[in-house]
Amino acid sequence: MGELTGKVALVTGASRGVGKGIALALAQQGAVVYFTGRTVNEGEASVDLPGSLSSTQQEIEADGGIGIPLQCDHTSDEQTRAVLQRIEQEQGQLDILVNNAWGGYEHYWDGTKFWEEQGFWTAPLNRWDRMFDAGVRAQYVTSSFAVPLLLKSSGGLIVNISFIASRKVDMGVAYGAAKAASDHMTACMAHELYPQGVTVLSLHPGLVRTESVLKAGVFDLSNSHSPEFVGLAVSALYRDAEKLAFSGKTLDVLQVALDLGYTDLDGKQPVPGM
Repeated sequence: MGELTGKVALVTGASRGVGKGIALALAQQGAVVYFTGRTVNEGEASVDLPGSLSSTQQEIEADGGIGIPLQCDHTSDEQTRAVLQRIEQEQGQLDILVNNAWGGYEHYWDGTKFWEEQGFWTAPLNRWDRMFDAGVRAQYVTSSFAVPLLLKSSGGLIVNISFIASRKVDMGVAYGAAKAASDHMTACMAHELYPQGVTVLSLHPGLVRTESVLKAGVFDLSNSHSPEFVGLAVSALYRDAEKLAFSGKTLDVLQVALDLGYTDLDGKQPVPGM
């Protein structure tokens, strides 16, 4: 039996990238994993990258796991509500919520000459809106709908996927501000949910070998990690009997692995702070 057998998880934004890796890792450990995305089948994505709900489901099932794909645009409150209603109807519980879905990356694919931008004042104003609407607000809304189900479980966990841009000033104004908002929102959520025994934390991945990173071909991958490595962190944190001590904190995926004693799928141990 897997270490998460009997548990139910929801991972948003899991057609590809980090979200897909998290869904795969949680399913491999025995959880029933619901996962969302906008792309149902290969070749239908708005970006020139592989990945879809159907391919994620196929990989989960090929490993013997249980994955349930749900098409959802998390800028729609009603679509998000429907996802949680279905989980409640079919499972009656939710143990882990991973808010991974994010927006605002469209400029990499929509023809915007972002490399010519001289600063935030030359960037399209809607980049801010996408970062906050499809990112921060989506995390807030999904969590709001999920909390009643999490309260039915013992020791529920909400993980908001963020990034070190929240602490830097050189990664874009909209991106940095949105990630900082996500991290602070996490701390506020944790404060309100601590008395109910629900842990809420932000998780910062390192350099992840996602489809977009591999396609770019410009990154030094010597200290990178797999998308599944983030899912291993989620699983390890959920299973930690003292996880409430982490509530409200922002954690580095690489440091979590060192502290809780596991490696990436290839046996390597990426080093924090590089």
